[in-house]
Amino acid sequence: MTSRLTLAALLLPLVALAGCGGTQNRGVESVHQPVVSRTDLPIDLATLYGDLPPAERGRLAGWLTGLKLGYGDRVWVEGAEGDAPAIRDAVGEIVGGFGLLLAERPAMGAPVPDGMVRVVISRARASVPGCPDWSRNGSINYDQHTSSDYGCAVNGNLAAMIADPRDLVQGKAGNELTDPARAAKPVADYRKAALTGGGGATVKAESAKGGN
Repeated sequence: MTSRLTLAALLLPLVALAGCGGTQNRGVESVHQPVVSRTDLPIDLATLYGDLPPAERGRLAGWLTGLKLGYGDRVWVEGAEGDAPAIRDAVGEIVGGFGLLLAERPAMGAPVPDGMVRVVISRARASVPGCPDWSRNGSINYDQHTSSDYGCAVNGNLAAMIADPRDLVQGKAGNELTDPARAAKPVADYRKAALTGGGGATVKAESAKGGN
């Protein structure tokens, strides 16, 4: 009876330590992975005779500027009035000033009041929840698991630097018009150029006519 009690007393601290460990990283792949969230930001604009009045155009431009529209954002037009060529051209021109093109609108959207047009910005953001994670910092690890914070730095930087967070989910197909030889030409010219510190010439810029 005494031996059984002693064995139980020895095992209780180990069980307690195992319960305090939290989620275990049992492999070399981090449990902290980027999570992509999407937010749709709408604005309703009044139309006039199938066109977008100057006041509403200025309102849209100011709204887009305030939201810092940029690469990775997607913009589309909703509502029956949004099919009017003049309205789409007006919205497309304003959005084009930010370096973007109008995207195709989703199959379903909220109803738009008559005489109005809705411009929607779809914005994706990537983050790594739970980082940094020091829940097991300094704890005894008999199974050689990776630390609780393992992967937070790499995946956190990836989530912060990626231009379009949707690429983490869907990827991006290559551009069939890309010419690898043309893309590598500036690098080859840079490597062949003589060093400026030794009196050599820098890489020559090509003119629009193709000459040096």
